[in-house]
Amino acid sequence: MNIPFLDKWRKRHAGGPGLKLAAAFEADPEGVAELLSECELLRSQAARAGLELDDSPASLAALDQLTPRWREDPETLPWLGNDAGLYLGTVIVRTVPGAVWHVLPGGTPVVRLSSGRELQVVAAGLDWAVQGTPELSQMYAETSET
Repeated sequence: MNIPFLDKWRKRHAGGPGLKLAAAFEADPEGVAELLSECELLRSQAARAGLELDDSPASLAALDQLTPRWREDPETLPWLGNDAGLYLGTVIVRTVPGAVWHVLPGGTPVVRLSSGRELQVVAAGLDWAVQGTPELSQMYAETSET
């Protein structure tokens, strides 16, 4: 069945946001890396707790020490976990030699180390936000040793 408006809708929505992020990364990796480092929700939550996130390993340890008040809000939890993972990735990329952002074909941002190992930082951030483990500083320490 040929429905013209439906064909136009499918073309506009083909690929979804994940593929669009992967395509944007291919076109402008520095711009996408800058976008991934924003982490606005995490930065605002940390600022409310008196913590300035300066993209340093010490700030990861300070985040680990925060009282996890965000667990009381099930709507905020996944967004904060996503930001925590992106922040972890940002710290790794900015401080571990050879570490770079990479976006998988499905649109998942990962950190690729010089060894070729890929870190699923968003999944780690979600685990941290929900369960408190692994600690962000521990993930960083394990990464910086390899």
